[in-house]
This record gives sequence, C-alpha cells and structure tokens, in this order.
Amino acid sequence: MYERRRTNEDVRSRTSETAGAGFAFKRLVGLMAELRDPVRGCPWTRAQTFETIVPYTIEEVYEVVDAIRAGDMEALCDELGDLLLQVIYHARMAEEAGAFGIAEVIHALQDKLVRRHPHVFADDAAVDSEAVMRNWERIKAAEKAPAAGGTGVLEGVLRSGPALVRARKLQDAVSRSTQEEVAATAEPAAEAQRSLERLKPAAPEPAAARRAIGDAMFALVRLSRTSGVDPEAALDDANARFQERVSQLEQVLHRDRKTLRDATPEQCESVWSSR
Repeated sequence: MYERRRTNEDVRSRTSETAGAGFAFKRLVGLMAELRDPVRGCPWTRAQTFETIVPYTIEEVYEVVDAIRAGDMEALCDELGDLLLQVIYHARMAEEAGAFGIAEVIHALQDKLVRRHPHVFADDAAVDSEAVMRNWERIKAAEKAPAAGGTGVLEGVLRSGPALVRARKLQDAVSRSTQEEVAATAEPAAEAQRSLERLKPAAPEPAAARRAIGDAMFALVRLSRTSGVDPEAALDDANARFQERVSQLEQVLHRDRKTLRDATPEQCESVWSSR
C-alpha cells in the first residue's frame, strides 16, 4: 500500500515539474520575441542573423563541455541555459523568416526520438548499447537516403565543425558500411610515419607540407579509432598536459623573477620530462 502511494505521489510530482517547465519554456520563448521586437526590442538582438549568431552557438557548446569536465553542476545549469537560448534564438529568427518556429523544432525532435528508438516505442529489440547504435545509424541512413539520392555513405556526415571530429565521423561512416578500413594502404602508424617522411626535404612547398601533415593527422585519427580511443579526447588530454607543463614552468621561472622568454632549453626539458 505504501509503495503504491509513493508511486502516485511521484507521478504527481513529475506532472507538476513538467507543467512548471512548460510554463518557464513558454515564458522564455516570449522573452525572445520581445527582445526581437522591431520597435521595442533590443537593438543588438534585433540586428543579429543566423550567421552572426553561429560563433556564440559554438562557444556555448564548449562552455557546456567545460562545466561538465570540471564537474561544476552550478556552472552546468547556467551554461545549459545559455545553450538553450541559442536554440530559441535561431528558432525565433526562422519564424520571422516564415520558415519554421520552435514548435516545429520540438515536434521534429519528438518524432525523431520515437522513430530512432523502435526498441522502446515499437517491437524491435536491442540487447545492448552497441545494438542501439547500429539501429540508430541504420534508421538515420534510411532517413537521409532519399534526400541525398542514395549516392553514398558519406552524404550524411557533417560538412562543418572541427576537422578532427569530421575525420573520425567520415572514417566511422565507412567502417560501419564496409566492416573494414577502406583505402588503407598501410597500418595507421606506418601510414602516419610515411606521410611525415615527405616533410624531411628542406623547406617543402607550403601546399606539399599541408597535404603531408593532413595525411598524417588523418592516419592518426584512424590509429586512434582502431585503438579504441576518441581522437578529440586524446588531443584534449594532450592540450591539458601541455597547459599544465607550461604553468609549472612559469612557476619555476617566477621564483627567479623570470618569464617564459627567459626559459632555457634545460629548464623546459626538465619540466617536460618530469610529467
């Protein structure tokens, strides 16, 4: 009897929270409409376009990531709000252009969640996370095939964003479709080394250097994937180690009232080899 009563109370609590969230969301949409009002709105907010807002949208995504990695839940709450603002902002501008509004965004997302989770909302089965991902990619590919004319497995891969992330997604898409690494003429490590060998001649042409470095980085992405490592996370870890080493070197130098410009090769090597 107690268990049943607790369940009913939980349902009522969740219903109340949902209603509160709906009211708050509606007010947020209204605030953005006021900010974009052509007469009484904010001059800066009114002047923005999809293109001018893009840098802020990207920045907010990374600030969410920073809060998550720092384990700062208060900051995460704040940054998620800023990211939500970007969604509301873009949807409002689209509505002003007569393209779509926030309701269409939400309905499309709801339909996609139901469609891509047939193991939850239909009769399909998925025994583990890998099966879920295979189903997701299969359904996603079927959705995009008509729009892309069914011309290739890479049509749905994003065309913008960080190059490192795009390299991984391109390779993942091919690997899922073929179960092998297509166009790989060597093991990833050897392929990266071979690409870097092309840089050995003195003063290579900029175009040749760019191609060689790009090929080496692409091979390293493949090496990270076949090793079960996220290349973006691996590079981010390397960035953090570099930052920590520089900070440590600055502390050493600061004791002698010196700056990085005064660092000797021996001091740099001492800090680098100690980490």
